[in-house]
Amino acid sequence: MRAPDPKQRWLTFVHNHAQVIVASSFFIVITATFRTLSVFVLMEVGTRRLLHHNVTAHPTAEWTLQQFRETLPGDHSYRFVLHDRDSIYSQELDKTVTQLGVRVLRTPGRAPTANAFCERLGGSLRRECLDFLIPLNERHLRMIVKEWGIHYNRGRPHSSLGPGIPEPSQESVPASDHRHKLPAGYGVGKTPVLGGLHHEYHLFKEAA
Repeated sequence: MRAPDPKQRWLTFVHNHAQVIVASSFFIVITATFRTLSVFVLMEVGTRRLLHHNVTAHPTAEWTLQQFRETLPGDHSYRFVLHDRDSIYSQELDKTVTQLGVRVLRTPGRAPTANAFCERLGGSLRRECLDFLIPLNERHLRMIVKEWGIHYNRGRPHSSLGPGIPEPSQESVPASDHRHKLPAGYGVGKTPVLGGLHHEYHLFKEAA
């Protein structure tokens, strides 16, 4: 595995290798009973796809390592794992993660923007979900994050992608004679997300 060019600016390196970088981060969430929980996320930088997430009240290096193992199977194509300098990322953890076939990249100290894509994901999770829904407990938070994560990957437009979505639908869009008119015989349906906090829209064929 070739080492990063030391003369290359950090942002340039991340952009050049975005498709093979997995970024990780922890986010703190307070429940309705004032219990502190941690949300751990792993994302693919190039596509902004949320690869894995989990919730725990007791984050440890062993627990975190298990999350990496579940995300990086033996046939993965990633080359780098990016994380900050949180003490939970121990040297032993990094050594074991390296054995999964990736190189660990630690961000510089006091530089949260070095992991900007994952930090942005956490900000979106708060602004679009947790600022409006207060989890009751660990199980409830896990359910909330799971539903929002599916929406984030499959229904939420990302301006940095064109706009686009990390996991676009394979369904073809019917052609229309006018860009501001629906194709003949089709209507617009909507699906509520998180009890109506968000909605996803899709075309459906109307009955004849």
